[in-house]
Amino acid sequence: MADGGMTGVEQGSSGQGSGPTKPPLPGPVAWLSGDYVRASHTFILREAAALRALGFDLRPFSIRPVAGDQITGPEWREEAARVTAVLPRALRPLTGLAAHAAALGRSPALWLRLLRQAWRTAEPGLRGRAYGLIRFHEAAVLAQALRRIGAVHLHNHFAMSSCVVARLAAPLAGISWSFTLHGPDDLSEARRFRLDESLRTADFVVCISAFARSQAMLHADPPVWEKLHIVHCGVEPERYAADGPGDPDRLLFVGRLTPVKGVRMLLTALALARRERPGLHLRLVGEGPERAALEAEAARRGLGGAVTFLGAQGQAEVARELAACGALVLPSLAEGVPVVLMEAMAAARPVIATRIAGVAELVEEGVSGLLVPPGEEEALAQAMLAVTADPARAAAMGAAGRARVRAGFDARQEAARLAQLLLWARTGGPRPARRPEPWTP
Repeated sequence: MADGGMTGVEQGSSGQGSGPTKPPLPGPVAWLSGDYVRASHTFILREAAALRALGFDLRPFSIRPVAGDQITGPEWREEAARVTAVLPRALRPLTGLAAHAAALGRSPALWLRLLRQAWRTAEPGLRGRAYGLIRFHEAAVLAQALRRIGAVHLHNHFAMSSCVVARLAAPLAGISWSFTLHGPDDLSEARRFRLDESLRTADFVVCISAFARSQAMLHADPPVWEKLHIVHCGVEPERYAADGPGDPDRLLFVGRLTPVKGVRMLLTALALARRERPGLHLRLVGEGPERAALEAEAARRGLGGAVTFLGAQGQAEVARELAACGALVLPSLAEGVPVVLMEAMAAARPVIATRIAGVAELVEEGVSGLLVPPGEEEALAQAMLAVTADPARAAAMGAAGRARVRAGFDARQEAARLAQLLLWARTGGPRPARRPEPWTP
């Protein structure tokens, strides 16, 4: 796989897991995203680890180099060492020329067809067309790397820029390809990155929820709908086992400190709830561009002693925070199916979340948590009071949530569903069900 001079996280290694002796596929599966690894994408790391445990030779690729500040623990360091970054290779003139020459030598017609496709599906205007050509160039470089390792399938996470590269690289490499549709960014950027084209050309598409699948259907002709399969993101429930209840007055938020997460409204709701329950306090795990403004807002509302900003934390620290809290609150304005809700439910903690996107597919209202309308601070405050004032109800919700995650959001079982699709893409036969059965070696 190596070109001369590749070192560190740019130089990928095989990452072969300790699964079955005979690999399920005759070659590696390339694992692509635009920014791999990111601290907020632990669900992708879990999925990769579970597929390796099933015997798949998974080779991670990232368009951009790994950012050192995103590596938060030993698992991330190990994964980062496997990653091959495409962009640094694409910037080397000789590497790029060799990649295009090889593609032209194999099939000039295919190279020209994909070049036209890249131009035709790029955004209008000079800037958009330029990015279309850049992605075609990255695709040629990626395709050459895939051929060198003998990859048999390419799977991409997120239907944005890297998905464009994937849909061009896979035919250049002569292999099947697929992608996972997450949301909400994938869906809000659907026109810019031509989600319709990705849906049309992929061998299969993983949708993380029924909601995501329904949104994909809006961008695809009916014959394409059979390609859309539901495979959840997941967690490893045992990581979040908590002994006994946490502090009922201790609320937890975990996420990026950005407007879409609704933290400003959370502070308003906390101030309202503290009028009736002054002992309530909130701990926030995460970093982001809004941190300074949110700290100022908390101080302005007189919440300085009731709010703690913890910054970014690793998986172990998040698990400890979940064990100590009484409930997790996530007042987002846009989401897919938030993994942090799965983590809280795995820790047997009730959750309070907004009723958006696929959240209701995970959280059953009144059973494993409370769902409130997005943007409604008063409703959020009342939900916080309802959960913290009734420890018995909170415990029952926590138990129900843990059972729900074990049944439908275990990362290993969900990865086994993806494995079923990967095998089908290679071997053919009847297409797996919309919700694939887990594959077992």
